[in-house]
Amino acid sequence: MLRIGCGTRSSDGESARQDRRRRTRVGDRLHEAKVGVRISPTFRDAVTRDYEYIVVGLGGIGSAAAYWLSRRAGKEVLGLEQFRLGHDNGASQDHSRIIRYAYHTPHYVQLAKGAYDAWEALEADLGDDLIVTSGGLDFFPSEEPLDMDDYTSSLAACDVSFEVLDACETMKRYPVFKLDDGTQVVYQADAGIAPAARCNATHVRLAREYGATLMESSPVTDIRPSDSGFDVAVADDVFRCRRLVVTADSWMNHVLGWLGIELPLTRTQEQVMYFAASNPELFVPSRFPVWIWHTSAEEFYGLPVYGEPGPKVAQDVGGEEVTPETRTFEPNLANSERVVKFCERYLPDALGPPLLTKTCIYTLTPDRDFVVDELPEHPGAFAALGAGHGFKFASLLGRILSELAIDDATDHDLSPFAIDRPILEMKDPPKNFLI
Repeated sequence: MLRIGCGTRSSDGESARQDRRRRTRVGDRLHEAKVGVRISPTFRDAVTRDYEYIVVGLGGIGSAAAYWLSRRAGKEVLGLEQFRLGHDNGASQDHSRIIRYAYHTPHYVQLAKGAYDAWEALEADLGDDLIVTSGGLDFFPSEEPLDMDDYTSSLAACDVSFEVLDACETMKRYPVFKLDDGTQVVYQADAGIAPAARCNATHVRLAREYGATLMESSPVTDIRPSDSGFDVAVADDVFRCRRLVVTADSWMNHVLGWLGIELPLTRTQEQVMYFAASNPELFVPSRFPVWIWHTSAEEFYGLPVYGEPGPKVAQDVGGEEVTPETRTFEPNLANSERVVKFCERYLPDALGPPLLTKTCIYTLTPDRDFVVDELPEHPGAFAALGAGHGFKFASLLGRILSELAIDDATDHDLSPFAIDRPILEMKDPPKNFLI
């Protein structure tokens, strides 16, 4: 994490974070050195409106933060989105995302328990179901395998039930898969679909019903610390808040730059493909699971028919590095060919004429772990980033952000997601995007 215009670290016995939070708030100098960041007009003649809480960015995590804040703070919540609500410029769109307990560390498995609880609470508030259960498979082929034990031991440590299947057992249960001998598979019954677009719309609608003001097509042009919190500029208005939540995803560094922070993020253009399978009834959620194919070289994943009349398949982190300005919405032919080749070998019945290919942007930390933390040197400002696998946790992360903003505390262990963890302090950190 690079700091723009900030002083050096303390060498005394206090922790670096305690030292940073003692320092005088930085001022206009933060806005002078940030290349590519727009400088807003003067605040002097702007109309100022006061809120207790402001959320910048209303994608998956941001809309959830606005919702959970509004449940307790109502009309004291303002959400700002630079595009229209439900836009497809970022990473929170499309019909379906995988939700699962299966992860490579107990910390993520435990967090997934909280994620399921948060979605259940949202469903209760909505009065309707959101999550679609299909069961889930994690494949560990014999060639270039990741360590399956990381997943099974993490599930076991958190008392989550699962089964380990061999190739024959898996194909007997799900005949559409064609597996090589030696492939090991973890089955977890609670995995399924988090309907992304519908979940986002639900967070937005309920937040407004609780009294929150959510503004679309309202790009932030500057943020400045003030004696009472933060001043957030939007066009000719300035909105003042005591607590600030930044959930800007691919625009995270753009927004944090006004507060003197830059993270070593990698942004890639990813894509998913929907196929017109000849027998789509084989791929409905009651007959076909969500799945992830793990190897040390590359990973693929897929979901049942949901929102489109065919199954969904993609390569994880299979795209080219981009910026929000250089990304396109055009499919990458090489990526598409890799997906088709994978399906030809392992999931041939899913193939058919491509129905459509959708693109999005991943915003990745070098270790692929989240960022969920209070900003160094800016008490009362919080940031969250899902690192390309956060949607299943979106409602929970929104709930956590609301707890941090309102209560200054949460029961969840956020230490692995610190914004100043060592790898985020490096200028050129090593990268490992496999999860």
